Amino acid sequence: MSDFKERAEALDTADGLAALRELFTLDDTVYLDGNSLGALPRHVPARMQDVLTREWGALRIRSWDESGWWTAPERIGDRIAPLVGAAPGQIVVGDSTSVNVFKAVVAATRLAGDGRDEILVDATTFPTDGYIAGSAARMTGHRVVPVAPSDVPAALGPRTAAVLLNHVDYRTGRLHDLPGLTAAAHAAGALAVWDLCHSAGALPVGLDAHGVDLAVGCTYKYLNGGPGSPAYLYVAERHQEAFDSPLPGWTSHADPFAMTPGYAPAEGSVRGRVGTPDILSMLALESALDVWDGVAVEAVRAKSLALTDFFLECVAAYVPEGRVTSVTPGSPAERGSQVSLRCDGAGDVMRVLIERGVVGDLRRPDILRFGFTPLYVGFADAERAARILGEVLAA
Repeated sequence: MSDFKERAEALDTADGLAALRELFTLDDTVYLDGNSLGALPRHVPARMQDVLTREWGALRIRSWDESGWWTAPERIGDRIAPLVGAAPGQIVVGDSTSVNVFKAVVAATRLAGDGRDEILVDATTFPTDGYIAGSAARMTGHRVVPVAPSDVPAALGPRTAAVLLNHVDYRTGRLHDLPGLTAAAHAAGALAVWDLCHSAGALPVGLDAHGVDLAVGCTYKYLNGGPGSPAYLYVAERHQEAFDSPLPGWTSHADPFAMTPGYAPAEGSVRGRVGTPDILSMLALESALDVWDGVAVEAVRAKSLALTDFFLECVAAYVPEGRVTSVTPGSPAERGSQVSLRCDGAGDVMRVLIERGVVGDLRRPDILRFGFTPLYVGFADAERAARILGEVLAA
């Protein structure tokens, strides 16, 4: 199958994003798990050394003002905004994805108004989203209605307050119709809340262009922010004045240092803040985002689709017939930036793959999941991963 190796070499030579790989700390491993944890940008350790020794070590408390710590949540939000198609002033960084899902779902039910007591939730969602939505529903007197994304338009009605959906399914890699489902929710008088964890940094999202109401996402996958790096919350500008957070912490107060007993919300995206920002991980994220300077998300998407197409072609050629079945859509318009293969004995297969230098991950009971991060994954990586998978399954 030397033709696949030759094609991979030619594709890597023509790849306009190939040079970005040098910005990351990588070795000879084929790293296809960036959809769980992105690779470390090379310059981040030096930046964090400065944060630790100068900003924290020397300036100490002064860094809240002099080093810009206090404004980091909004400043970094504005760095993420272009990657998800949002204008400045609508994204605040902080807390976990789970906490931001809670804020967004409860706020959406409050924005929806009286008489709407149902929250439609993606039935195939990442478990935490469902757990959080269920808790939010119990607290607000709403009812959760699990529904497949494709069935959302038919399930919408006058009682629907909000719809919580994943842009890309974490298990299968299916890309859901954000523009169409958002429009359907609005036509029914409901709000659309989107989880962007598996799409931000991998493909264009278009939050503003498609009229999304609220959105959340993590930053440690395709944005390479580091393990446990803070998540973000998007609140469309048109909703900010009425946005009523269920977690009105002191840093979202209009005058946080007045320390008054009564809560008065700040204006704009600051309302999405809660407590003291987690500065160390937040500044690591800010530094990591430098790799995006001058990079167009559209170019990333084009390479992502080329990589996943090529990987699927290599799998079909290298893997013995009948050993794996792709559960990721073949149509590029319905695919995120991962390929998920159903395989008997998937746990043992992934263990051997990792031992042989191909790092993907497992979703029990039988899904091999391979994430393609276009900033640092190349076509030779895709060919090698498929070839070794074929060897493992032929043994």
